[in-house]
Amino acid sequence: MDGPTRIAVIGVGNEFRRDDAIGCAVVRRLRARAVHRPLPAGTALATCDGDPGRLIGLWEGAEFAVVVDAAHAHPGSPGRVHRIELDSERLNRPPTTSSHGMGLGEAVELSRVLGRLPDRLVVYAVEGADSSLGTQMSRAVADTVEPLATAVEDEIVRHRDAAARG
Repeated sequence: MDGPTRIAVIGVGNEFRRDDAIGCAVVRRLRARAVHRPLPAGTALATCDGDPGRLIGLWEGAEFAVVVDAAHAHPGSPGRVHRIELDSERLNRPPTTSSHGMGLGEAVELSRVLGRLPDRLVVYAVEGADSSLGTQMSRAVADTVEPLATAVEDEIVRHRDAAARG
């Protein structure tokens, strides 16, 4: 490989809609951790409101992307985390849907059609309890921030190690 692997970590959400802020909170936690434990070169941390065009722009050119987003599932279990790994296979709707108007699944499909999907994409979808106006996440969702930050770091390390092996 000529240069460093480009890895995009994207927290999707709205910090003023309680549990919808989970993606932003995980990225904030990763940034804080990176002060003492830097992420591999070529890793970009970003937040996004879920707009498909912005999502595509953030993961375009990445070999690997990790997205953390709130999700609605019926029946739901607040704080439950779904890990969805996407590759070259066509994506059908995941078992959970984004809390945004146009779902993450649609953004992935649009990206695939445009040829801008990363080689590998992992989505962590966290079932929320409350997306009303406010800035405090429910306890069940807030409790997932630290373990999700660790899971994302582990994903990055696994990807980096696999890329180094070739």
